[in-house]
Amino acid sequence: MSEKLKELKILGIMLAVFIAAYLIPFTAPRFLNGLHEAFFMLQEYARLHVLLCLVPALFIAGAVSVFISKDSVMRFLGAKAKKWLAYSVAALSGAILAVCSCTILPLFSGIYKRGAGLGPAIAFLYSGPAINVLAIVMTARILGLEMGIARTVGAVVFSVVIGFVMHLLFRREEQARQDGLNFGEPEQGRPLWQTLIHFGLLILILIVLNWAKPNPNTASAFMDWMHAHRWLVTAGLALLFGLSLSAFYGFRLWKTLLTAAVVAGVGLAFPSQPLIAFVVAVFGFSLWLVFEKGELKDWLDSTWGFAKLIIPLLFLGVMIAGALLGRPGQEAWVPSRWIEIAVGGNSLLANFFASISGAFMYFATLTEVPILQGLLGSGMGKGPALALLLAGPALSLPSMLVINTVLGPKKTIAFVGLVVIFSTFTGYFFGVLVG
Repeated sequence: MSEKLKELKILGIMLAVFIAAYLIPFTAPRFLNGLHEAFFMLQEYARLHVLLCLVPALFIAGAVSVFISKDSVMRFLGAKAKKWLAYSVAALSGAILAVCSCTILPLFSGIYKRGAGLGPAIAFLYSGPAINVLAIVMTARILGLEMGIARTVGAVVFSVVIGFVMHLLFRREEQARQDGLNFGEPEQGRPLWQTLIHFGLLILILIVLNWAKPNPNTASAFMDWMHAHRWLVTAGLALLFGLSLSAFYGFRLWKTLLTAAVVAGVGLAFPSQPLIAFVVAVFGFSLWLVFEKGELKDWLDSTWGFAKLIIPLLFLGVMIAGALLGRPGQEAWVPSRWIEIAVGGNSLLANFFASISGAFMYFATLTEVPILQGLLGSGMGKGPALALLLAGPALSLPSMLVINTVLGPKKTIAFVGLVVIFSTFTGYFFGVLVG
């Protein structure tokens, strides 16, 4: 029987390739536009997110797997932790990072594999992209105060409720997973303050690197200064981080100072291209770690493991999303007019379509607000707009592919389904209230 199934599978693949080759309109303008959009979106993602968002996130995820004890994760985020504490820590931690749906993935994978309970891990996964303080402020200013408040309340409640529902749905499997975690002897971790310094500097580097250009009408002097000097601040934080590694983790001080000198020289040689100095710093630091032993070498190995797991799927997902939906304002395989027509009014179908579209689209951090502004101008209802705001930033096709490798298809479908359903009904009732 297995041999027959194998042959049928081969036949199915051959038929699929034949039908695609026979029917796909390779010369049609829309098909070619979709292909172009796939590569344009991949290029945009690579330029805007891989180096400054994903690479630091991968190093943080690797550090979680190596430097944070399983006992600590279980105490705050484990299945037996107090629910109010676990979900509060998860939601707050995700909100502080304020990253996109793809950048949160390495961090989610790290805490989940380290022993975090399914519910708190899901709360963290949702809250990172959804509870973005700057995006919420932009939403209130550009789309209206009521939309900003609704997004804030919805995102906070969703992170906790969806996480808790996932816990209830899979509590037996989750209990079996927790029982199967091998903790061995209690881990002799270093002092908590050293770990806090280590992760605090890593997280600050991630935040400062991605400091968005402030709105000139609402920005404070501090926000303007931070954006103008973010590379200089990042360099200072990186030097402090290197010194902390030397003080706490046995990293040779001369390696830190030599790397800092080389990076400073590159920065002075290319003052208008600070990204070059950043790449040199990451490459140099990684090269040092190759020849380290113990925890530092394990850190690099763990980071590389996350990179191999996540980056290919993200790139594939970004290309598929680009081919189907394209970048904002660009046409791809799915006509944008279809979406604009489908999300008009405030029917349950319109809200569902907005939620499912948002779930599969890829939104770079802060781009969802201007996109919604354009859609509202084209006739989109306020209910579907909120539904898309609640589903879109937290999910994307690339993130689904990665979540599936971590949780498996059953949990991934449940998570996506909960986000879509909650977003649909929340958008609908919001549309009824403000309509």
